[in-house]
Amino acid sequence: MNSLYIVSTPIGNLEDITLRAIRMLSEVHLIAAEDTRVTRRLLSRYDIHTPLTSYNDHNKFSKIPRLLESLEIGDLALVSDAGTPVINDPGYELIRSAIQHSIPVIPVPGVSSITTAIVLSEWEIGRFIYLGFLGRKRKERKELLIEYEPAQCTLICLESPHRLRDTLEDILHALGDRRLTVCREMTKLYEESFRGTVSTALSHFQNPKGEFSLLIIPPIPELKKWSDENVRSALLSEKQAGESRRQASALIAFQSGRSRREVYALWPK
Repeated sequence: MNSLYIVSTPIGNLEDITLRAIRMLSEVHLIAAEDTRVTRRLLSRYDIHTPLTSYNDHNKFSKIPRLLESLEIGDLALVSDAGTPVINDPGYELIRSAIQHSIPVIPVPGVSSITTAIVLSEWEIGRFIYLGFLGRKRKERKELLIEYEPAQCTLICLESPHRLRDTLEDILHALGDRRLTVCREMTKLYEESFRGTVSTALSHFQNPKGEFSLLIIPPIPELKKWSDENVRSALLSEKQAGESRRQASALIAFQSGRSRREVYALWPK
């Protein structure tokens, strides 16, 4: 039985494509593309001559029957303009229809703006919630941000240049002046990674250009400061283990929530 292949494509640099993706785009009978002009540049780069047809938010419902018919002739590949189809891109209706018709759906994974942004962040991100685009209207954005304000993990969202500053202001009002990483034009010529707080990002991006990914870091829980007695006890253990006063003070200061100067002064005689 012929299959529907969900093929990931580069998010910027055309070299970020897998060998399997190149092979599948060359072998399928037809490629359904979000924008045929964008996909044609990728196909030209790798000398692929497979026929293209458009499949996007404007024509997806009228196109699905014809794409299912094409699957009776041969394999079909679905691609978006960048990254993985379905994630903030058209595709799930076609996939659902294929599954309902017992047509195999096979992913061909590749680059993702989400994981690329995580790699560019300086923070340790073990868990995250992906919010996609927060919305066009300020009320919609604020409501979504407030909903996820209690989350103790990184929030990741995408934004266009003309809404970036408004979105940063909404984040500041809804979540406070949190730490964040703003990634711009990832894998492209003018790639940039800004690391700081929401307020410093507003000062930095006065005239935003390009496509943006934002990683909003959860607030650091406030440490309950250790008492003098607990600090002295910990310092004594470090001293007995052979640590110097300076090294031990730095370590205990980090653990206790006390300043290094305070801890240093409590060094046991």
